Amino acid sequence: VQLQASGGGSVQAGGSLRLSCAASGRFFGRYSMGWYRQAPGKQRELVASFINRSNINYADAVKGRFTISRDNAKNTLYLQMNSLEPEDTAVYYCKAHIVANNMDYWGKGTLVTVSS
Repeated sequence: VQLQASGGGSVQAGGSLRLSCAASGRFFGRYSMGWYRQAPGKQRELVASFINRSNINYADAVKGRFTISRDNAKNTLYLQMNSLEPEDTAVYYCKAHIVANNMDYWGKGTLVTVSS
């Protein structure tokens, strides 16, 4: 499974960005997907996960501001980020977890910079 994240950039506080993660593979709909981020000097942390439509979770820091979604027909995961804050500055990564083989796959990150 190959993952390619895109959509990062530089915005001012209060702005919005939409990240995309394009995935290879024939069974994208079966993957548990998530967005993670890593700020300078900090550990990578979960931002949001989408296992299925009834199992979507967000980190407390982004609840009400970020929305994770997926389009299985396009093999793509999204993260809509609104009301961005300087604390959201980080490299954002997408991850696929495949239950069948208990493997995690990571894409290269995309940098989000939020200025005050």
